[in-house]
Amino acid sequence: MTLGVLAAAAASSSASDDVSTGVIAFLIVAAMGVALVFLLLSMNEQFRKITPQPGPTDGEQADEDVKARAQAPE
Repeated sequence: MTLGVLAAAAASSSASDDVSTGVIAFLIVAAMGVALVFLLLSMNEQFRKITPQPGPTDGEQADEDVKARAQAPE
């Protein structure tokens, strides 16, 4: 049903060869690209500001888990 409606709409539209992309569309896409570059640079700068919280390493955490299991009553 939907395919038939789409085919009828495509057949009824004028088939002119003078359709082309415009300068305004190109400028919009280019502006979006420039904005994306600035957003990515800003995001990288914000990520560099993040410092990891000091905490036990994996080996230290495993040692603490073993000690906790040994002290736990059964």
